[in-house]
Amino acid sequence: MSELQILKIVASILALVVAVVGHEIMHGWVAYRYGDMTAKLAGRLSINPIKHIDPVGTILVPGILYATGAPFLFGWAKPVPIDMNTVIRNGGYGGAIAVSLAGITYNLALAALLATLLPLAYPPHSMTGAFIYLFLVQSVMLNVVLAVFNLWPIPPLDGSQALHFLAAKLGWRGFVEAYEKVYPYGMFILFAILFTPLSQILFAPVGWILKVIIPA
Repeated sequence: MSELQILKIVASILALVVAVVGHEIMHGWVAYRYGDMTAKLAGRLSINPIKHIDPVGTILVPGILYATGAPFLFGWAKPVPIDMNTVIRNGGYGGAIAVSLAGITYNLALAALLATLLPLAYPPHSMTGAFIYLFLVQSVMLNVVLAVFNLWPIPPLDGSQALHFLAAKLGWRGFVEAYEKVYPYGMFILFAILFTPLSQILFAPVGWILKVIIPA
């Protein structure tokens, strides 16, 4: 294995940790702003990645994707505990929607920010420069992939939570009740999509966003 390949692996791992840990911390931080102390008391607002690692989402899934030569990596961290009843009591359903979309907002903002740094890091003139460039590239791609993935309206993803609370805010009781019946089957639906051609369609926005945020 070449030094460049090793650098790419390390950069990818670091980019994934920054993306998924920051994603979860933002959920907890926004909930905290609405008066929910659950994540803070559990020590889950910490930037220590060990507190957020999920064996499946942070290690197994990315490892399988890398080993099978997938076009991109993605994963997730251990969900931050949130008392949504407290959030809704203090901020209404609007607050619940904000908490649901906090991680996605973080991923998109981070991707846009790091994309502006890409021209400054290219071309790299040293191994350190190569690592920084690879980290930036992997971070931009990973954060966009995570944002798009989490926007899918499939339980338990963030998009489904936001849609659920939006429907409740609008008073669509029938939709909320019907949607809640799907929740027990969400993971089965999700994995069925991930391993079928349908995933290519749902991941299509990744390319659209990258074209917008990456400097020409």
